[in-house]
Amino acid sequence: MFVNWLRTNVYASILLLLARLYIGYEWISAGYEKLSDGFSAAKFLQGAIDKPVVTHDQIVYPLYNAFLKAFALPNVGLINFIIPWAEVLVGLGLLLGCLTTVAGFFGMTMNTAFMLAGTVSSNPWMLVITIFILVAGRNAGKFGLDRYVLPYIDFWFKPTKE
Repeated sequence: MFVNWLRTNVYASILLLLARLYIGYEWISAGYEKLSDGFSAAKFLQGAIDKPVVTHDQIVYPLYNAFLKAFALPNVGLINFIIPWAEVLVGLGLLLGCLTTVAGFFGMTMNTAFMLAGTVSSNPWMLVITIFILVAGRNAGKFGLDRYVLPYIDFWFKPTKE
């Protein structure tokens, strides 16, 4: 019942618009700050590797820690490029309501990655709010560019009947 309301109700789409604007602003401002200040993830990655999330003297996320050691830190230049631009693009997608669920998915992916590395900050709130945006699907972008973009995508990528 609640999911149906999120996916179809005009009042839900208004609430989702407000959520989108808030989360989109958070992403775009974080990305812009990183782009304009010369962002480097090297210290953050090293800190996440040196002080992983632990409980009872055991690393809670050993696979993620291994990913940081084996891939992220050695390729910090790639990470330094991807994170700020991903934050800006997710923010734009949510602010404009363009490919809203795609932007929300990638925003959730980044929030989760930051939390696995031990950063809490506003990430849990952003993750919870974005869950509602994803569950709402097309209704989340009803007051945005999705109103025009999604019919175009539907036209070109409609399933074929055999």
